[in-house]
Amino acid sequence: MSEPSFEGTCTCGEIRYRMTDAPLFVHCCHCTWCQRESGAAFALNAMIESARLELLQGEPVLVETPSNSGEGQLIVRCPRCHVALWSHYAGAGKAVAFVRVGTLREPYRLPPDIHIFTSTRQPWIVLSPDIPAVAEYYDRDAYWPATSLARREALLASTRQQG
Repeated sequence: MSEPSFEGTCTCGEIRYRMTDAPLFVHCCHCTWCQRESGAAFALNAMIESARLELLQGEPVLVETPSNSGEGQLIVRCPRCHVALWSHYAGAGKAVAFVRVGTLREPYRLPPDIHIFTSTRQPWIVLSPDIPAVAEYYDRDAYWPATSLARREALLASTRQQG
């Protein structure tokens, strides 16, 4: 059985990438910071170990960007069209990527697992009762599937060994 893969690209096609596995979890973030940064009502990010993210074509640029936490983030962008492809947040560093689902060729394959920071969502956004929604952030152990929690533990163990 072959592993799932999810390919993506920037708008101009200079950068191509592939997620070689399903993401750990998909966040639909409604915080005002994500609204401003994306220019939309929310950001949809697929969280995955960076080792499971392959660059297929091109050389993206890393742009240091402020974040709501105050710790900043690195946004991986196309140097030509400047589309954001994924981010690395300070908490997990470069070990975890938050892939912009909208840059995938088949974004419909990764609907959100949870809506977060719904306390600041736009009032005209109607949330499905079938997808968990929380006012701010959430307890990972309460929402992540066991396989994702195990992958996270493996990543943390690997990081500790390298550190």
